[in-house]
Amino acid sequence: MSHVTVELDRLRPRLAELGREARPADVAAEMRRLGWVVTDELLLSTVEALRRDATGAGVLEPLLALPGVTDVLVNGPDQVFVDRGHGLEQVALAFTDDDEVRRLASRLAARVGRRLDDSAPFVDARLPDGTRVHAVLGTLADPGTCLSLRVPAGRRFSLEDWVAVGSLPPGGAEVLRRLVACRAAFLVSGGTGSGKTTLLASLLSLVPAHERLLVVEDSRELAPDHPHCVRLEGRPPNAEGAGAVSLSDLVRQALRMRPDRVVLGEVRGAELCDLLTALNTGHEGGCGTVHANSADDVPARLEALAALGGMGRDALHSQVAAALDAVIHIRRDAAGLRRVGGVAVLVRDPGSGYVTTLPAVHFGPAGLTKGPGSAALERLLGR
Repeated sequence: MSHVTVELDRLRPRLAELGREARPADVAAEMRRLGWVVTDELLLSTVEALRRDATGAGVLEPLLALPGVTDVLVNGPDQVFVDRGHGLEQVALAFTDDDEVRRLASRLAARVGRRLDDSAPFVDARLPDGTRVHAVLGTLADPGTCLSLRVPAGRRFSLEDWVAVGSLPPGGAEVLRRLVACRAAFLVSGGTGSGKTTLLASLLSLVPAHERLLVVEDSRELAPDHPHCVRLEGRPPNAEGAGAVSLSDLVRQALRMRPDRVVLGEVRGAELCDLLTALNTGHEGGCGTVHANSADDVPARLEALAALGGMGRDALHSQVAAALDAVIHIRRDAAGLRRVGGVAVLVRDPGSGYVTTLPAVHFGPAGLTKGPGSAALERLLGR
């Protein structure tokens, strides 16, 4: 930690007594009172550190500004990691103690009207600039207060960008274009941080400009390059436990807003039932993302989520068979690079009546490899 960072606590009390925002002259005067040798360089760095500590992300601010950074993770005062698209890497940065991490986490939560204290020891919120913040206090976590910041993409990725970085073969990009063009209903599956939301945004950018997109999200992350996109965001309950707006509520509202395509940013609960209902009532081309380790695991994952909405297994498979066409799976390889693995079609087993995924095409470094579901995929793309 720098001398400036360590000494900020000595500066704050007198500056706070001003009753207004401290100007550089005020900071310089207080520094001299404390016996500091005030140089232009030290004054500038101190003013900037105070600004970051009061309005930004404190010592994490420079990390959030790094090119390509997607996540900044803090595990207590001594461990800070960043992800710049190639997996997690620890950086040479530390907090003075856990109290400093806790103060930062509490201030970030307060910026969006959320509490973070011993009575509410964790929080999940979105900052005004779109950064998603999750925090768990050290009373629950070891090695101390944990802070997770998910940085919104600084630029929009096209399918050409995915091809350029080696995450998608050119032939795979053409398959995905055709999937969007034929108004197929699909899910993008993958693990946490695999790039599901970024890929979905790229695909939504391919939707014709005259179509109206209604995007429903728990925390606003999808920002497709599309001229007619309405984004609805859920809301958690306030400190009194009132005022919550669920994703199920928003999906129902979206259906009354004349959508051409209904998009659920992430299927994570009972709202799946409302999405399937929407896709089975004439709303073609709907899509969303879902956490799953592979495309094969998607039906089981949907069963678990549907149960949260009170939908039984048989009903769920009947709804999925009529509503969804395909699954696009994305993963991270051993080097941390995001790779679109391929497309599977959803088919109903005539014996059991249950839906399974059938691999249709695999995207590899050498190009495309057809699977047993390739014929069904071609019929889908040609409709």
